[in-house]
Amino acid sequence: MTGPDITTGQKVTLIAADATVFAPYGRFVTAPDVAGTRLFYSECLHEGPKGAAPVLHTNCVPQAQLPLRCTRIERHPHAAQCFLPLDVSRYVVLVMPSDVRGAPMTEAAIGMVLPGDRGVIFHRNVWHMGASVLDRTGHFAVLMRRGGTQPDDEFRDIPPFFCNDARAARRRKAYHDPDDRALRSRDHTLHPRPFG
Repeated sequence: MTGPDITTGQKVTLIAADATVFAPYGRFVTAPDVAGTRLFYSECLHEGPKGAAPVLHTNCVPQAQLPLRCTRIERHPHAAQCFLPLDVSRYVVLVMPSDVRGAPMTEAAIGMVLPGDRGVIFHRNVWHMGASVLDRTGHFAVLMRRGGTQPDDEFRDIPPFFCNDARAARRRKAYHDPDDRALRSRDHTLHPRPFG
């Protein structure tokens, strides 16, 4: 079985979870370090369509493989959306800003790999990829305001994105760059390939 063709389409190198980089798009949900203390994230429930109410559901997300192919994104113009891992090894978050017309700026996409002990809140109106888990099937609790008079689910088909981690991206570059022989040599024992 062959993987997706990553020779065409935009490529995003996944980085580790970085709250500062992610701040324009949302927040991470973490547990406090000090016993007996609490961290509150209730502000994510304050905004929503007129007449909407908080809705909490759980899901079951099939395992995805890297490189991860993304052809559809979504946003929720009126409400934030919170994902809390219940049984997740790692998962991928992909976000991007909007232009002045509200269209996704795919060229500015950012991808991160989050550990299974960290949740994520997407700010309202942020374009993002749907839940994508690595290593095994995953389960989340998802919380957002739903209902009311204003539609709050917008989906957009986009040209293919391919998300991969930095190590794989370096290896791919080495295999396609005849001048980058040091990295190719280092990976040769695991990925035999003749030098060109």
